[in-house]
Amino acid sequence: MPRDDTGDTPQQRRTAHPRWEVARLPHGTSLDGVRMAGYRDRTGGRLDMRVLPQPVVVVVIGLGTGPITVESACGHRRPLPGLVASLSPRPARISGDGVECVEVALPPPAAYALLGVPPRELDGSITGLDELWGHPARRLREQLADTPSWQERLALTDRFLRRRAAQAPPMAAEVTAAWHAIVAGRGRVRVGDLAVSCGWSRKRLRARFSAQVGLTPKRAAMLVRFDHAARALLAGERADDVAMACGYADQPHLHRDIQALAGCTPRALAGLTASTQP
Repeated sequence: MPRDDTGDTPQQRRTAHPRWEVARLPHGTSLDGVRMAGYRDRTGGRLDMRVLPQPVVVVVIGLGTGPITVESACGHRRPLPGLVASLSPRPARISGDGVECVEVALPPPAAYALLGVPPRELDGSITGLDELWGHPARRLREQLADTPSWQERLALTDRFLRRRAAQAPPMAAEVTAAWHAIVAGRGRVRVGDLAVSCGWSRKRLRARFSAQVGLTPKRAAMLVRFDHAARALLAGERADDVAMACGYADQPHLHRDIQALAGCTPRALAGLTASTQP
C-alpha cells in the first residue's frame, strides 16, 4: 500500500493521495512499534505493484469484494482474502481489483507475540491470515466489513491485537535487545558485538534470534540497512551518497544488495514513485 508520511491529521490524510484513501488512528496503536492504516483504492481499478522488503511483518486484512493476489519472488501466486508477509529479504508483487484493506506493520517483537506460530516456521513466506488465525481472522474480517467508518475499523483491529498480545508469551529479552540494537544502528552492527551485549555466544544468539525473529542477526541487519537505503533512493538521493550514508563499502556493494533484495538496480528502484510503494 502507498506510504503516508505527511504528518497530517487523519482527515487530511484521507484526501492527500489522488488514488488512495488513507486513514490512521489519531493517537497510534496500543502496541509498541505497531503501525496500522486503512486503505481504499478510490478508482476501483486494477492494482499491480512491486512490494519491497521491509523490516516488519505485514498483515493485510482484505475488505474488498475480491481477493488480493500475491506473487513471490519465485513466481508462486496466491489469491487470499487476508495475508501475512513475514520478514523476507526478497521482493514480491501484489495485485487485485478495487482493493480495500486494513494493513498492520508488526516489528519482530510484536509479530512474535501476535502471529501464534514461531516466525522461523513461516520461512520468509506469504501465508493466508485464515491459515494462521482461523475463525478469529474470519470473524474480524466480517466485523470490519460491517463497520461503517475507518476510525471504528482501526479501533476494532487495535482491540483485537491487544487481546491477542495479552495472551501471548513475550520475546526473550536478549533477542528483543538485539533487535532494537540493529534498528538503532540502522543495520550497521557487528553480530559479535550483539552477542557480547547479550552475554551469549554467537552461536546461541544466532539460534535464538533466528527462532524468534525468523532471520539470522546478519540477515536482519542487512534488511534494516536496505530499508534505509531504499527510502533514501525513493526520496531522490544519489546512489553514491546513499551508499556512504547507509554504511555500504562502496556503490557496487549497494548495487548488489539492492539487486538481491529489490530485484532491480538502484537506478530502477529510484524510478519507482513513493506513492506506489508499501
